[in-house]
Amino acid sequence: MKLFKRAKSSLSFNIIGVVIAILVIFGLIVSVIGVISFTRSFKKEYAESTYHMADTATTLINGDHLEAYLDGEYPEEYAQSLRYLNSYCTKIHVSLIYVIVVDRSDYGRFVSVFNSVDNSVDNTSYTPWELGFKRDTTNDEYRTKYKRLYDKESLYETLYRIKTTDGQHPHITTMVPVKDSAGDVVGILCMQRPARELSEARRPYLISVAITSVLMGLIACLSAVFMIRFGFINPIKKVSKEASRFAREKSKGEELGAVSRYEVLADLAGSIDTMETDMVNYVKDLTEITAEKERIGAELNFAKSIQEESLPNDFPAFPDRTEFDLFASMDPAKEVGGDFYNFFLIDDDHLALAIGDVSGKGIPAALFMMVTNILITIRTRMGGTPAQILEFVNNELCEHNKAEMFCTIWLAIVEISTGKVTEANAGHENPVIYRKGGKYEEHKTKHNIAVGTMGGLKFRDYEFELAPGDKIFTYTDGVPEATNANEKMYGMTRLVDMLNSLTDRDMQQTAAGVKMDVDAFVGEAPQFDDLTILGFEYKGKN
Repeated sequence: MKLFKRAKSSLSFNIIGVVIAILVIFGLIVSVIGVISFTRSFKKEYAESTYHMADTATTLINGDHLEAYLDGEYPEEYAQSLRYLNSYCTKIHVSLIYVIVVDRSDYGRFVSVFNSVDNSVDNTSYTPWELGFKRDTTNDEYRTKYKRLYDKESLYETLYRIKTTDGQHPHITTMVPVKDSAGDVVGILCMQRPARELSEARRPYLISVAITSVLMGLIACLSAVFMIRFGFINPIKKVSKEASRFAREKSKGEELGAVSRYEVLADLAGSIDTMETDMVNYVKDLTEITAEKERIGAELNFAKSIQEESLPNDFPAFPDRTEFDLFASMDPAKEVGGDFYNFFLIDDDHLALAIGDVSGKGIPAALFMMVTNILITIRTRMGGTPAQILEFVNNELCEHNKAEMFCTIWLAIVEISTGKVTEANAGHENPVIYRKGGKYEEHKTKHNIAVGTMGGLKFRDYEFELAPGDKIFTYTDGVPEATNANEKMYGMTRLVDMLNSLTDRDMQQTAAGVKMDVDAFVGEAPQFDDLTILGFEYKGKN
């Protein structure tokens, strides 16, 4: 059983077995085709030779007197013809020679004129028919052939009875027309010949074909075994052994080289050698890349920490100031982001609020963002309106901006004592303002172009008043443009509706509610852009 399982899983055993099976099937097909072709040719020859013998037999009888013989006329001539037929039947070794006259009304009956029998030819037991013996035609096949002969549609007709049901031996019957002196068909001569000659002739042919097929199959199998084993199996085993060794040891081994004269196997061996070299180099490179990636990851985490620390993130930001409340957050799409927010007291009565969005993402945007934020902080502390501050920042960025990056900014200065807000918008999203007792509404002003695009731009200031209880909610485009798996955006309408459901909440709760709603909307879809929020509530003096 183990030997059988081992042989069953052997590549050489299976390939050679398939080749042998194919050769055996091919030999059988060739033998069958040969036997069929031989049988057809022999049957044709057998039928033609029987026809010539039957046609010769028609010369032994007088076709003009068939009807007269049936009426008892010409008895001596009839007896002489019958002796000729009996002698001819014995000489040519056929079982039967008989002459019949068929009823041409429907070819369904006939009457016997002559009947010669030689039972010794095929060990048969036929009884000769008497002159005038009448009988119905055997079947429609006989009727058709009788009609064809009487109508002169064929020279002869042959019937093969290889499988008999009346106890007689297999035979063929050839029919030829008997004609009178005028050339009209007046009867049919039938000659029955044993079919054993066909079997006897076919037997040596089958034996020779079988012996030839076996010898050729044996030679082909031995040749196939030799060629497959040494041309395919052994090289494949060598390649397989080397592949298994490499998978186990993962080290460069001995070169396989030209393991076979066949191009496919030679290419396979060459591919294995190349794969080993490439894989060893790949593992080496991967190790180095992994180490580099870990280093970059550590540096990105450090950069993220620096960016987070560069933004004010302690809340409440000014615990000793009761005139206002604010909260801000930033969630970058990557390790570091290009969004930023900022707030700081310029003096005891003025608070600066800023939020911006740098073009691009990742480390370049983070660097550009930090430079922009520092410029805003420095310039704001020097005094001036938001428009003047943005003009300065824009010019400074344009002088050293070979990367052609830009930043949208909303900058506002709140006069804490009065609630007056002075703002300038450099291409940023509109803030949403809440009036106490009312609702959040988008605050629209004419925007200036983003900073960093071109130097020498002029920016415009806008002013509005805040009453105690009023709020400002600002954000970057990552909020309204947050996209779900169906590629549908969150949108301003949903943002405003969400804010109006949070009018009784402080700014930290409001920011958390918006962030939660955006996350629920996006679902499993990846975060496409940085998401930054800055909220401010003016409370006024107590």
